[in-house]
Amino acid sequence: MQGAIFDMDGTLLDSMPFWGDSADRFLMKRGVRPPAGLYEALKDLSMVQTADYLRDRFGVTGTVQDVMDGINEVMEESYFHQIPPKADILSFVDRLARAGVRMCVATATDRYLAEAALKRVGLLDRFEFLLTCTEVGAGKHLPVIYERARERLGLPREEVVVFEDALYAVETAKAAGFPVVAIADRSAAGDEPRIRALADRFVKQYAELNEWE
Repeated sequence: MQGAIFDMDGTLLDSMPFWGDSADRFLMKRGVRPPAGLYEALKDLSMVQTADYLRDRFGVTGTVQDVMDGINEVMEESYFHQIPPKADILSFVDRLARAGVRMCVATATDRYLAEAALKRVGLLDRFEFLLTCTEVGAGKHLPVIYERARERLGLPREEVVVFEDALYAVETAKAAGFPVVAIADRSAAGDEPRIRALADRFVKQYAELNEWE
């Protein structure tokens, strides 16, 4: 491994529980009663796709950007002050750095939230750069963000490992030819058998990844 592309939510940060009712809170602020199970409908969507869904399904007014801004506003307190890093991630990233591995972040979360949280927990400066799905114009159902990150790293695909927690993202990265290490997260517990079958490696904790000492 010469390079690593890290997802953020559920992979670097233990943030998925904070997203559980974000759309519900956004809708309630707009006077809309959210239905049960909304999170399940949204959990694999990019921010743009989520905004489109809420506008189409619930008649939320405003542009896609307006809706995205509203959701981000709901999440600001969590990213600015509350969300913790995943266990052992700082020491793992430091081990990779000592081994000469070049690293970046590829996230569906908008930049200002991502940078705030990563800086607060001491991770931001450990990566060469950060890309967002909004910036590259595609969610992780397509491999655009992984390819863009690999191009910036300037490394061959087979030498760039993607670290992800969500099934759909693991599927995308594997289909694009990347080696994938899947990190367990509570939000993806129901998909664990399929994730294990697809990923090159599946771990519950970063401490299990001791091959890069």
